[in-house]
Amino acid sequence: MKANSRYWSINMLNPEPETTDSMKTVKCTDGTNTWFSSANTYCGMAANQSVTGDHLFTFAKSYASFHGYISICVCVFGIITNIFNIIVLTRRHMSTPVNIILSWLAVSDIITMMSYVPFSMHFYCMYPDVNKTPDKNSKSWMTYMTFHINLAATTHTVSIWLCVLLAIVRFVHIRSPTKAFATRRRRMTQSKVLILLIYVWSAISLIPNYMSNELQENLNPDSNETTYVLRDLRLGKNDTDALVLVNVWMYAVTAKLVPCLLMSIFGSLLIYNIHVKIRHRRKVLKISGANSMRLTEHSRTTKMLVSVILLFLVTELPQGVLIVCSATVKDFFDTVYLPLGDVMDIVALINNAVNFILYCTMSTKFRETFVHLFCACHFPHSNESIGYTLTDRLAKLDSHSNNNEHQNHINHVV
Repeated sequence: MKANSRYWSINMLNPEPETTDSMKTVKCTDGTNTWFSSANTYCGMAANQSVTGDHLFTFAKSYASFHGYISICVCVFGIITNIFNIIVLTRRHMSTPVNIILSWLAVSDIITMMSYVPFSMHFYCMYPDVNKTPDKNSKSWMTYMTFHINLAATTHTVSIWLCVLLAIVRFVHIRSPTKAFATRRRRMTQSKVLILLIYVWSAISLIPNYMSNELQENLNPDSNETTYVLRDLRLGKNDTDALVLVNVWMYAVTAKLVPCLLMSIFGSLLIYNIHVKIRHRRKVLKISGANSMRLTEHSRTTKMLVSVILLFLVTELPQGVLIVCSATVKDFFDTVYLPLGDVMDIVALINNAVNFILYCTMSTKFRETFVHLFCACHFPHSNESIGYTLTDRLAKLDSHSNNNEHQNHINHVV
């Protein structure tokens, strides 16, 4: 998901409540009042509220009561559809470097959403109230929250770098298409190695984040009840620890801004090169309708991948900017970043869940493979009168997408 700072808003410095129902505020231990919501925002947010901040908190308070249920629905849908993605993309005739990357992207998205479901169920659905309680803020659940924060940050970093790799691999394929089996096999092996490196590097690079998330024990002397909260890192304050700032900057740069920059560069090159290639081939070959279909399928695959990249950019770039502002602008974290936390969560979850829809609508080969695997009872496998099977169709589409037949045609013409 987002940087770990997103989750610092939850149960970190929840007020020891003196509530004023008529004003819908919570009296904090330092004497200030703040809006409360199911998102469990803490008292420090109230100190420097602007008009914009008030509107954001009003929106956050309204949306928070629905966020838990919406996020669970999105996660369930996303988990199921990403399982479909893995099953379809790992079929033998679908084996390409791009599809291998998309398969492991689906794995990362599944892990993210599976972790989010119990988190959302407990902190948003079962205990939506702002007050700390031994059940809500128990050591076991707060330990799980810490685990979820670290896991989500890792898997989200994996996903965004896999998207960068996706753009690079597709760009290389368009620039240097090949029909040689050995070259294709080598590229697939290289893609697998790079995927493994991304998973390992993401986990290692976030070790400082893991170490910064610490639980603190709070004992209420009146009720003798013990609750647990996450340590306040005081982001955007004058006394913010230097190591915390370095940690946040590293996360913003390595997990948000740099991958977004690379995706923008290679995504733009991808769009430019596919248009140049198609225009050039149509001139040289004066292609017929059949060849046009081949180029259309090839172009659709690239457009589908560009759509995946654009979704990541729309999701991740604003988060990177907000994280940088939180580290550099005083009180920005309290007044802007935290109220938008649930919105950033649901946008990221939707991004994790919609790839299946993109694949089905923009890739003929994916769609027909899915129908072949899961809808066989409704769609016959073959038409015996013409001797044409869906397997034949899939094999032909596989050839088109890898540009083998078309490359042969070019070689003969040129």
